[in-house]
Amino acid sequence: MATGGKIRVGMINCDLHAFYYGPLMQDYNLDVLLKYWRVVNYYFSDVFAAEKMRVPTVRMFEIVKVWDPETSDVARHPDRKNAEHLSELFFGRPTVCRNLDEVSDDVDLVFIANCGDNGSEHLRLATPGIRKGVPTFIDKPFAYDVRDARAMAALAQKHRTPILSLSMLRISPHGDRFRRRFEEIAPVEFGTVRGGWVHAINLALNLFGSGIEKVNCMADKGYDAVGANTLACIHLDYGGRRGHPAAGVVLHCGAGGTDHCAYYASASSARGTIHSGPIGDFEFPDAAAKILRMVARMVRTREPQVPYEEMVEPISIATAARRSQKARAPIRLKDV
Repeated sequence: MATGGKIRVGMINCDLHAFYYGPLMQDYNLDVLLKYWRVVNYYFSDVFAAEKMRVPTVRMFEIVKVWDPETSDVARHPDRKNAEHLSELFFGRPTVCRNLDEVSDDVDLVFIANCGDNGSEHLRLATPGIRKGVPTFIDKPFAYDVRDARAMAALAQKHRTPILSLSMLRISPHGDRFRRRFEEIAPVEFGTVRGGWVHAINLALNLFGSGIEKVNCMADKGYDAVGANTLACIHLDYGGRRGHPAAGVVLHCGAGGTDHCAYYASASSARGTIHSGPIGDFEFPDAAAKILRMVARMVRTREPQVPYEEMVEPISIATAARRSQKARAPIRLKDV
């Protein structure tokens, strides 16, 4: 551990999420944040103060190394600025690593940030640190395909290295509060979620529970959060399991944009329908802080904070949805 018991972090991928999570983890230079990533500025400026809102922080970390794929690819990225900018955000203290393997040396935690990518590189990015026994956080999505997700879980178990991957929507306190309202119309028979694919899946699991039996992608076209033509409308079928919506849950992943990246959910029964408020930029920091506290416990206890099956499940659903879209038929989750 660093001086004062701080958890020493090697940060991989110096994208918007690194600039988002980082200021929750340690002191930073607001002028640098304003200069390079104004899109997240309102979290850490007077805007929240004016709205009487508080951004929770978890100051148990010290980012000591940073690395971005562009750092190694001089031909494609001759300026190599992302990692340098992230180091500058933290007063130039983090070392800018020149290769992936270096970032997991002599650290207590590897933190793989991911704002807009689909997770297809996560197995490659996580492997060096996991093999060295360094606890690793993998930002959403855990992986693109379920095979990579299972491979990371198996690698972690083989090397006895705890890993964690969670969407903020899976553990959002605001989602929890909406779920508690289900008693108003119990039993819930049908649910909907509006938002991009990986977060929509995780919010559905948060609200309506695990145990999906079949997945049916019901639309050919739609656009996810990063603009990829993908899974526009997905039906999750619980197969009549007790305690879950009998008519399943529909995810509207291609329904267009929302203000401040907000997600919305509804729950219906014969007694009526209730709707969540927005779960978006102004609600996300509470979930992000919750994740960081779980990450800190993982490092200190060297124990996984959620079952690996729970991390794999959303990726199994996404994989089944893509196969369903191609087959034009429902896919059983057990067959994925």
